[in-house]
Amino acid sequence: MDLFNIKDPSFLKSMTTPELEALSKEIRTFLIENLSKTGGHIGPNLGVVELTIALHKCFDSPKDKLLWDVGHQSYVHKILTGRAKDFETLRQYKGLSGFPKRDESDHDVWETGHSSTSLSAAMGMAIARDLKKEKSYIIPIIGDGALTGGMALEALNHIGAEKKNMIVILNDNEMSIAPNVGALHNVLGRLRTAGKYQWVKDELEYVLKKIPAVGGRLASTAERIKDSLKYLVVSGIFFEELGFTYLGPIDGHSYHDLFENIQYAKKTEGPVLLHVITKKGKGYQPAETDKVGTWHGTGPYKIETGDFVKPTAIGPAWSKLVSETVRNLARDDKRIVAITPAMPVGSKLEDFAREFPDRMYDVGIAEQHAATLAAGLATQNMKPFLAIYSTFLQRAYDQLVHDICRQNLNVFIGVDRAGLVGADGETHQGVFDVAFLRNLPNMVLMMPKDENEGQHMVNTALKYNDGPIAMRFPRGNGIGVALEKELKTIPIGSWEVLREGTDACILTFGTTIQMALDAADILADQGISVKVVNARFIKPLDHDMLMEILPQERPILTIEEAVLQGGFGSAVLEFAHEHDFHNVKITRMGIPDRFIEHGSVSKLLEEIGLTAEQAVRHLTNMIPQKQKRA
Repeated sequence: MDLFNIKDPSFLKSMTTPELEALSKEIRTFLIENLSKTGGHIGPNLGVVELTIALHKCFDSPKDKLLWDVGHQSYVHKILTGRAKDFETLRQYKGLSGFPKRDESDHDVWETGHSSTSLSAAMGMAIARDLKKEKSYIIPIIGDGALTGGMALEALNHIGAEKKNMIVILNDNEMSIAPNVGALHNVLGRLRTAGKYQWVKDELEYVLKKIPAVGGRLASTAERIKDSLKYLVVSGIFFEELGFTYLGPIDGHSYHDLFENIQYAKKTEGPVLLHVITKKGKGYQPAETDKVGTWHGTGPYKIETGDFVKPTAIGPAWSKLVSETVRNLARDDKRIVAITPAMPVGSKLEDFAREFPDRMYDVGIAEQHAATLAAGLATQNMKPFLAIYSTFLQRAYDQLVHDICRQNLNVFIGVDRAGLVGADGETHQGVFDVAFLRNLPNMVLMMPKDENEGQHMVNTALKYNDGPIAMRFPRGNGIGVALEKELKTIPIGSWEVLREGTDACILTFGTTIQMALDAADILADQGISVKVVNARFIKPLDHDMLMEILPQERPILTIEEAVLQGGFGSAVLEFAHEHDFHNVKITRMGIPDRFIEHGSVSKLLEEIGLTAEQAVRHLTNMIPQKQKRA
């Protein structure tokens, strides 16, 4: 059929199983072909084709609420709700989002991008439904990786206690972004090998009912036998003890099994957990055989070979540079321990794990635990390195405040993907960390101008002994500078003058250094001399340099690829105010007070006016005419 002609999922109601199987193949081909051009989350979506079709056939979206946890497996849902024609714009500027978006479709009832939120949101919707006396099904779809998140377990506890009608789909493919870890993952592993639990339970109860129940004693004995055998047969009694009716595990690629169990779930009162086994990447051999998460989300690729089409990189990947520097230092310092919340591949920690398996901990999707684990290690004079994306560090904010900074513990936080990340959009832009880290007592926050300074900053962080220290670094690769062989330590709170100037000053750091230098070049051609400072320590500020710059009462422009509210520019304004420099013109450039959607970083920077040309306009307006030289 023509996928472009799909308007809504109602057409599925009349389709036979063979027709649905043909549709599944067509959707897989469509995804493989389109994502080879745009990139995207290929593995998760190939794995949920039959599941998504079955859900839309058995339920009536959007009256019935389908909530896709994390959301990177929602492409099939988008196709079935009329968005196939937009896939050529997937994750591109002003194009189709790679995650559910409420303003894209009425069928997207919950927006995601971070994991483990669907169950809590579903509980809120179920409570609202019942208070309004409405009739609808609430169906959160959560992966086995996301289920390990603390928030998901909190929600399971509440849902089971309240006994609300809800059908939780556990999409179990043994992977999140990387292979899953932890005790709950092992429980699910035992369930996968246990066979159909509901069938075993029903058969067991049928046999026990044949026992003549003569008197209460024998009846209670039969119940005890039934409970004991349930524990013996299946370890998945975990979910039943939480208050759920557990169904499965079933083959998530079998329409027969899906329809049979979904219909059973629809007739069951109270919360149901339907355990569905799927194959991540199904239908495309390179993605199917992926064991480490390479095909979770990709850029463009060649369909025939599975080779990725990568832009030419000048310098090393930032994540690799940081992890390798940590690994090199760990050879001499046995106190160094690496921690990641389910991102060993993204954080490039595979080599560290191979060399130091007893000093590498992937804790799963558990950012809060990761932060406090690091704090616990630090109390014992260890040197924990917490490798975490900026957007995921947000999830551990209380642990940063309460456990790390309040106790002034020596944790090194590698804030990966800091700044705009592009295609993943609003949920993943790493633009808030400066604002939420800068206000924490005891925290040191820095960002390097290039990879050489980056390796020295890693060394500085792991040699630092006076409390928490964080280094933010961007997605992608360095600029290609030579790496010095001997590592140095950088004095905490010290800035660096990159270019002298007499008419104005730009204070900036990290990815916007080149923007500042370009602006200074443009103004130099106009006879305007601009000083450019690498303000590599965002906290603490360089007190001595500011006390040298501010008395000159020349205009200052701050630039940051982070939110303006509470950011680096705000820190400079606060410093000027506190030291009574009220006559200095200070203008700030940065991320405006709104969420930034998906698109290439260059397009996004242009849209928000974070460019060298805009810096030139600001400085031209700030500098008094009499100071401008012909």
